[in-house]
Amino acid sequence: MRTLPYSINLADSFFKRLKGLMFRKDQLVEEGLWIVPCNSIHMCFMHFDIDAVFLNKDGKIVKMVEKLKPWKFVKPVRNAYSVIELPAGAITKLGLKQGETLKLY
Repeated sequence: MRTLPYSINLADSFFKRLKGLMFRKDQLVEEGLWIVPCNSIHMCFMHFDIDAVFLNKDGKIVKMVEKLKPWKFVKPVRNAYSVIELPAGAITKLGLKQGETLKLY
């Protein structure tokens, strides 16, 4: 189990999940957004690429999408309970692996 060296904001209400990172102008820098619950995302109204890490209820990585571009979609991910949106390139930079467990709380 490992933690991320980023400041992670929690989006766990309807409105926080709805807004996510939409309309934000500045790219993420050593920060992320943890959307709970969530098993799919869209990049509508986004202004920059992100990495998306989908987790099951135990915090285990079940899928990763690198450098997701604005106006793209990720279909519902089987067994995903939440997603962490990170700066583009973070998955590679941090060496995240599918099956690894993250501690976020």
